Amino acid sequence: MIASRPTLISIALSAVFLPASAVFSMESCSVKSSNTLTPVVELYTSEGCSSCPPADAWLSTLKMAHKEGKVVAQAFHVNYWDYIGWKDRFAAPIYTQRQRELSARTRLNSIYTPQIAKNGITVRDVGGSSALIATKETAQASIALKQLEANRFEAAIEPAAHLGATPWTAYFTVTEHEHLSKVTAGENKGETLTNDFVVRQYVPLGQFSGAQTLKFSSLAPTITSGKTHPRQINVVITDAKTGRTMQAISLGC
Repeated sequence: MIASRPTLISIALSAVFLPASAVFSMESCSVKSSNTLTPVVELYTSEGCSSCPPADAWLSTLKMAHKEGKVVAQAFHVNYWDYIGWKDRFAAPIYTQRQRELSARTRLNSIYTPQIAKNGITVRDVGGSSALIATKETAQASIALKQLEANRFEAAIEPAAHLGATPWTAYFTVTEHEHLSKVTAGENKGETLTNDFVVRQYVPLGQFSGAQTLKFSSLAPTITSGKTHPRQINVVITDAKTGRTMQAISLGC
């Protein structure tokens, strides 16, 4: 079921922004996570939803925080508003399925847009962005990510020692900035929408336990308007039972 939409209040990889709190090597194009948890903010949105542009604009305000390594932000465009006249070119069924899984895990009876989650938990009132992403929480995993060659990467993941054989899951997303859409139908007809942190690729990597080294490849860079869009590659580690974020990181090459 799709609920009414609340108003927003206040596998290799590549990216452009690098966490200031992480250790980055220009020679090898690699990055290591810090001891502090990097929060993950997910926005479920649609270009066919009239309540979504303010939420999209809010997410764009996190670009500096992302550059400083304070947050990993992702805009998942869902496809269930396509029927009202405007087909969102960024939407995919797998993003809608992810939203359903998140809502079920947090015992919500419905999904809606715009919906925001932090570290796997729905946030009803985001308040100020600084308050939302502020954290002094210790990460429950470390990630060392490096580029092996063009479009091939490796992530070495090590859960905290006290977790033992506790199962964890991993996924990666490719996100892009600075997409413009001139909407000609549907609820946002006549609007020009700006989209940042747009998820262009989402790949669950599986469930694991203990330390693991994962190698994977990404799709070629996506170009929809003849323009190269700034990209981020986000690797996120979560608790397999709760879905809570254990650590996350972005890499730029």
